[in-house]
Amino acid sequence: MTDSALLAGPSLRRLRKREGLTQAAMAASLGISPSYLNLIERNQRPLSARVLVQVIERYDFDPRSLREDEAIGGVDGLIRRMADKRFADLGIDREEVQEFLSAAPQAAAAFARLYDNSQPGSARGEDPANEAREAVERWQNHFADLDHAAEDLADELRLSRGDISIALTERLREKHRLSVRVMPAEVIPGLVQRLDLHARQLQLSEMLGGAARRFQIARQIASIEQREDIDTLVAGAKLSSPEARDRFREHVTDYIAAALLMPYRRLLRACEQTGYDLAVLQRRFAVSFDQLAERLTTLQRVGERGLPFFSARFGRTGRMVHFSAGASGAIYPLDGARWPAWAPYAAFESRGTMFMQAVTFGEGEAASRHWFTIARTIEVDGAACSARRSVVLGLEARFAGELAHARGISLDRQDAVPLGVGCPRCGRADCLTPAPPRLAGAPRN
Repeated sequence: MTDSALLAGPSLRRLRKREGLTQAAMAASLGISPSYLNLIERNQRPLSARVLVQVIERYDFDPRSLREDEAIGGVDGLIRRMADKRFADLGIDREEVQEFLSAAPQAAAAFARLYDNSQPGSARGEDPANEAREAVERWQNHFADLDHAAEDLADELRLSRGDISIALTERLREKHRLSVRVMPAEVIPGLVQRLDLHARQLQLSEMLGGAARRFQIARQIASIEQREDIDTLVAGAKLSSPEARDRFREHVTDYIAAALLMPYRRLLRACEQTGYDLAVLQRRFAVSFDQLAERLTTLQRVGERGLPFFSARFGRTGRMVHFSAGASGAIYPLDGARWPAWAPYAAFESRGTMFMQAVTFGEGEAASRHWFTIARTIEVDGAACSARRSVVLGLEARFAGELAHARGISLDRQDAVPLGVGCPRCGRADCLTPAPPRLAGAPRN
């Protein structure tokens, strides 16, 4: 539990009122002074571990209620909602949102519920991809139980020793009686993998590279061995449509596969030792750039946190096709935002080259934020063709001093490239890098 979670005044006040107690009576039962309880209830003092234990023992208090804000995505979830252009004139900043959530969490939850159910054209269930993404954001893309299970399995397979592909393939064969077979692309047209239970085979397209093949094998193991945990998570997300549930299930299964290939503690230790050198990490864990970028958004284990990255992927037309905020606080770009001056777009002109760039942007926020970003292109292998994507990994510049890739890059805010609010809403007549009309006006799915 983080320090901020221990500012539990509203929760404690509701508990006291439910019990019908005065501050003096509750303070006496907890062995503290009424004035100290008053400060706790007003969030001017944290709820200490000793007092929390007393509250749990005396009042059958569920400590999980201290994290009730997770249901709406915490501060970042509220900021995302406040980024709506209908609130743009109010100038609501992050500090105000934090105060709102801290002082009146139930009111904040009511606002979030009303907002989610009243957005024109985007009500729950009408956009399965958006609904599934919001469910992931509520967890900040970190599923602790799944991570621990994957780490235990990785240790059992001893993936740190020998060939990863052999260890995974043998696991499928020995425990699940499934063999792995690489198939010609024309045999499984349009597919990267197929599970043939009649032949007891996991069939992989020949078009997949080594990292993608390993990921698909790990993914199959995850879907079989963690099925019950995955089902529990999907049911708990309470998504409104089968399509949203399927997308969330796909994400969680991918999550376990990545955690199996890049076990948490091993990866975090390697990140800290190398300064998050992405090339070294790719080779050490035998993964692709996009697999590593996505995994780095998940390192939020309590007591063992990594840096708070976000990641995104862009298609050649400039459209964002994937976004993971992690614990970065980055807000999903709204209204088809395009930033041609940003590194992910420049990366398309230099295949495989890594671009580092400090930028400022803050979609929908009162003040822009200062980010350090790393981008490069990848080739997405498919059954019949390859598609190029640009992948960007970013975090707030104040954390970037630890990065090997930030060496020689100015992290002074004054030197950052200002990206504004994206081409559709910018309106600058003197822009040096305007988006072509086909990008600025590209329709969104």
